[in-house]
Amino acid sequence: MSTLFMHCRPGFEGEVCAEISEHAARLGVVGYAKGKAQSASAEFVCTEDNGAERLMGELRFAELIFPRQWARGSFVELPESDRISVLLEHLASLPVFGSLWLEVLDSNEGKELSTFCRKFEVPLRKALEKAGRLVEDASRPRLLLSFITGRRVFVGQAAANNSALWPMGIPRLKFPREAPSRSTLKLEEAWHQFIPREQWDQRLGDDMTGVDLGASPGGWTYQLVRRGMLVTAIDNGPMAESLMDTGLVQHLMADGFTWQPKQPVDWMVCDIVEKPARTTALIETWLGEGLCREAVVNLKLPMKQRYTEVRRLLDRMQATFKARKIRVSIACKQLYHDREEVTCHLRRLDLKPR
Repeated sequence: MSTLFMHCRPGFEGEVCAEISEHAARLGVVGYAKGKAQSASAEFVCTEDNGAERLMGELRFAELIFPRQWARGSFVELPESDRISVLLEHLASLPVFGSLWLEVLDSNEGKELSTFCRKFEVPLRKALEKAGRLVEDASRPRLLLSFITGRRVFVGQAAANNSALWPMGIPRLKFPREAPSRSTLKLEEAWHQFIPREQWDQRLGDDMTGVDLGASPGGWTYQLVRRGMLVTAIDNGPMAESLMDTGLVQHLMADGFTWQPKQPVDWMVCDIVEKPARTTALIETWLGEGLCREAVVNLKLPMKQRYTEVRRLLDRMQATFKARKIRVSIACKQLYHDREEVTCHLRRLDLKPR
């Protein structure tokens, strides 16, 4: 058997299982998914030796919604001492790796293991390099060691360009002291997740315009202003004075679901607490009518059948844009800074650059 191991937000193990099971069924990979509630992980156990390899070969990690990280491999039990020798023995039959990540789960137990992993990584890395099992080469697979306990680890591998951008899928972003709310990190993470860094100057330029729907107090507006954009902030609530003092923000007290710009803008962002179906209709209007070129919008999740509802709404958007003969790329991810929500990025592909 081969296993696909996935990290996730605690409480979303069922969504990961539902999502990967749907993909496996579509690809004809036989197996079963399992995930203990609040464990921050899930597995897809394949009944064929190359099942996990097939899944990772056919799927793009960036297109998965709920997994934060994935790797294919198996669990290894470690002794109290000389863990490195056991790992080297297990790795002897695997390829030479181009990078090494030691990971823990996003749980209380995982946090307790972080110190152990930091201390263990240096001697392990030296041993792997000495044994010829680890070289600095981005084209080679990444060795991902997910420690469940100090004595049990999932030894997995994944392509560096088809797995998470950060260990455990958790970005190390620093909260800007001048930002008016911590929600600002959601949008900053979305930039990293959905837009290649080398395209930031082109697609997040200081000559652009943006609209923040449901802006108060300005956590997301702050990110647009930080990029030098002229921003229209729509909310009946107050905006942070520090943002208004920049001269880049126009605050309009209006309903984010009914207000529309007189001229198209480059970006629309929205983090309004509302039923996801209503927010989806808003997205369809803004992208469908060309009111913006790109958008980042959060969909708040229902209490039950969360993956099913997200999939339904994404399919609905795809069908709507296709019927209108509009080319729109759609990406969706539950980001680390999200809670009971997912973040969608949409981009009109048929609009000419300004």
